[in-house]
Amino acid sequence: MMTSSFGCDRCRNAIRCGGSITLLVLVFGAIFLIVLTALSGYILSQNRIENVDRIKAEAFNIADAGLEYYRWHLAHFPTDLTNGTGGPGPYPVTIPDPQGGTAGTATLSITANTACSQTTSIDITSVGTAAEDPSQPVTLVARYARPSIASYDIVTNNAIWFGSDEIINGPVHSNNGIHEDGPNNAPVTSSVSTWSCPSSLGCHGETENGVFGNGTNPNLWKFPVPQVDFAGIATDFSSLKTIAQSNGIYLPRYSSGNSNGTAYYKGYHLVFNAPDGAYPNGSVTITKVMPGKVSNVYLLDTSSYGTEYSLISNEAPYETVGIPSNCGLIFVEDNAWIEGTIPGKVTVVVANVSNSGVVPEAYLRGNIEYATSDGSDGFTLIAQHDVLITPDSPQNLTLDGVYIAQTGSFGRNLYAFTSQGCNGVYEPRNAFSIHGTIVASLYENETWVIGQSCGSEQNAGYQTTDNYPDQALASNPPPFTPALSTDYEFVNWLQKQ
Repeated sequence: MMTSSFGCDRCRNAIRCGGSITLLVLVFGAIFLIVLTALSGYILSQNRIENVDRIKAEAFNIADAGLEYYRWHLAHFPTDLTNGTGGPGPYPVTIPDPQGGTAGTATLSITANTACSQTTSIDITSVGTAAEDPSQPVTLVARYARPSIASYDIVTNNAIWFGSDEIINGPVHSNNGIHEDGPNNAPVTSSVSTWSCPSSLGCHGETENGVFGNGTNPNLWKFPVPQVDFAGIATDFSSLKTIAQSNGIYLPRYSSGNSNGTAYYKGYHLVFNAPDGAYPNGSVTITKVMPGKVSNVYLLDTSSYGTEYSLISNEAPYETVGIPSNCGLIFVEDNAWIEGTIPGKVTVVVANVSNSGVVPEAYLRGNIEYATSDGSDGFTLIAQHDVLITPDSPQNLTLDGVYIAQTGSFGRNLYAFTSQGCNGVYEPRNAFSIHGTIVASLYENETWVIGQSCGSEQNAGYQTTDNYPDQALASNPPPFTPALSTDYEFVNWLQKQ
């Protein structure tokens, strides 16, 4: 008798199939759980990141509110650096929310920057923490000061012409008209709507817009704009003399007589030296100068020919003195020839407040460069009248710093028709570069286009010029660098990580 195995086989197949399905369910279930777990973890992680970002944004706003609070405080109590406590900081300030609760706390640290016993700026550090989660602080640092004239490339009270070879890389302003033929990579502004452009500035008396020419970026030209107040940036020379006598370096008048004699044009030659073992803050070597004259010079100030005494005929040793670490102010009450390597923050004032009618000049005889390029060095020259580049200046002249001709001109007189002009001793020069700022009440000019032939020379002065401002000086200038406004504001602002 035969026995069938069909039923048993079907049963075994069913069991096998059922086991396979169970295995598939377990595998896909495990995969689903893994995906679900990963997705849940990602969502939770993103939620935590969003919460941290939200808390940090709140802390940022609280820190910013702390800065704004102390700006308000200083506007009302300009000498109070202790938040009214009279004691040392830090100073916690509660920041309310719009509903009347507490948004968080701004913890403030206040530091005054001083030079020559004068406060030059105030650094405010604000650490903001949100009340919801104080574990995510944000730190903001701002400098509170009057905006410096060093934020400009060139400022002049008179009309000016930039040739096609003159590169402008920072803001330029004239209280008069501007003829702009060169490349400008920053705003060029004039305080007039129209002006009459004379032949000395490349025109024939035509009425032109406040800024006009063949410059490359006319979209950056703007006119009219408010004037830069030259009276407002004027310097109190008497006060600076007193401060220099007490805390800095003071050089009395060495010249004598009146403008009819050579002795009237004597003065001091200042050569700055980088720090060394003998003078860790740097030094200045000073000699007494007997000048040499140059005749038949076309004078920048008067637009006429005359005589100048900008050469050094001979000089006698005077002294080498260290730059005071707490007051880099030098007041020269006579003519001054200046060059060298600037150590730290130094301001030189060339002015006379003792002798009526005596107005000394400042002469740039050689390169003026910083000892370091990290922003810790800075130089400002403030002249009562002119800041002039001498006829024997280097073929390639480099200047760092702020140069202010308070009532006169900045630049180089024309020597093409002097006894040394046409043979290349004085004319022409090659390249002029300034990393800083030029401020001139009258004229600013380092290059000349000669209307008539002078031997083989058609052009004089520096054939190419390159100007760009020093942003480090805009927020941290040397002592007594003139400000653009009497109002204090945040001139520098950053977030610390």
